[in-house]
Amino acid sequence: MTEVTSETAPQATNAGSPKSRWLRRPQRRAPGSRRTARHHWRRDVVELAALFTAVAVADTIAKTVVKGPRGPFMLIASAVALAATALFHTWWARRHSHAPPPPPPPLHADEAIEATPLQTPTTLWRMRTTVRDEPGSLAALCAALAALRVDILSLQTHPLAQGTVDEFLLRAPQDLAVTDLTRAVAGAGGSSTWTERADAHDLVDAPTRILGLATRTALDAAELPLALRQLLGRCTIRSVPAKSRARAAQTAPVEGKLDDCVLRLQDGEGGEIVVERPYLPFTPTEFARARALVELDARLGPRIPRAQDVLTLPEGNAITVRRADLTDVEAAKVMQERCSPETLRLRYHGPVGDADKYLNHLLSPRYGRTLAVQTASGRLVGLGHLLWDGDETEVALLVEDDWQRRGIGAELLERLVAMAVEAGCDSVYAVTRAANTGMVAAMRGLGLPLDFQIEEGTLVITARLDGADHRDGAEISSPLPHAARPAPRDPGAR
Repeated sequence: MTEVTSETAPQATNAGSPKSRWLRRPQRRAPGSRRTARHHWRRDVVELAALFTAVAVADTIAKTVVKGPRGPFMLIASAVALAATALFHTWWARRHSHAPPPPPPPLHADEAIEATPLQTPTTLWRMRTTVRDEPGSLAALCAALAALRVDILSLQTHPLAQGTVDEFLLRAPQDLAVTDLTRAVAGAGGSSTWTERADAHDLVDAPTRILGLATRTALDAAELPLALRQLLGRCTIRSVPAKSRARAAQTAPVEGKLDDCVLRLQDGEGGEIVVERPYLPFTPTEFARARALVELDARLGPRIPRAQDVLTLPEGNAITVRRADLTDVEAAKVMQERCSPETLRLRYHGPVGDADKYLNHLLSPRYGRTLAVQTASGRLVGLGHLLWDGDETEVALLVEDDWQRRGIGAELLERLVAMAVEAGCDSVYAVTRAANTGMVAAMRGLGLPLDFQIEEGTLVITARLDGADHRDGAEISSPLPHAARPAPRDPGAR
């Protein structure tokens, strides 16, 4: 087969020109050419000469053996020796073909220590540091971590205008101090280093984790604050309504401009979501991920899971427990009109006439989750709220007077606490008065460790969610009136 290359291609068009004959590549000679035949002739001559030489040598040896005094005996002995050698070689080859590989040579003491896997207890850490955007900076950082026996489980890079933020998930020896880790990173060129403990949930790779957060946000609008919290870590999330934002429009920075530790995003209702993280500046990558979640929420609009649970009360009445949102505001106002002033006072701790003003906030998925209880006829008789309030979570109940003392409040409270555990909350608290024995009994019925604090007639009951699936904490502020917020507490009393 003739090989066609970039040099032989033009020869087809210039075959008739004299110049083309000088530019052609030399062709291979046919197998039957004179040069090939001469080559085969010399090889045959050499082979015949070797054959004649071998026959002559064999004939000489045979004559010498036969004419000797013990010629036949020597031939028989030679044949036996050759057969024994062949059998021994066959046995040796079969035996050692399946033998295990020889053991490696022994290591020196230092090499044995380095080759031994890490057996000491380990701790998971999340670390973020800023390095120069130049070749070798990441390699120096990895070498410094390897010198401390620190294993890098995952790495994310966040490019900046100057430098790069590298975020690591590390498995380090348990006895390694954070100061030693930070000092080694600084020596390798890292700056603005931040570390915190991690858990097994952080082992999930970033794309899978973000897709999971997007799925939860798509199914439930109330998941957006939790998704932002798990995406950005410990932070304060404030939802600013459209009216409040119009007043502060002159001082608010433009959306998309990162003010170090402040991130602003437009929600789907004309308002604004403000995320603050004082201990760690945001990166453009984090801003892009957060904005994608908020845009997904805005495109899907208001939504809540439509699952309903039908329960039967001890006296035989059937009730339905479902999620509630802003579409239930009017029904909630009608229910509050049927409630006595004392019931509303125990719930809102303020003027009874202002009870309806809180419903738009309480039923909004931006600030938490709400469960509604309705009868077989569709009348709303109870509401349970799980509200994000700073780094804590508040639970609140309101049951119509005629339906109290039937277990509705306890059922709502158990479901709200289960939601808090699912969201990764450390504790939940309820604000009431000592006279509200029904709420106190419902909190005791949870079977959780409780802390009680009374200040100026207000009782704050905090339930610690032992065994909860803890995640990174966040502070999601709640703009409820001061009368509905818990009284100041000493952190050491919790």
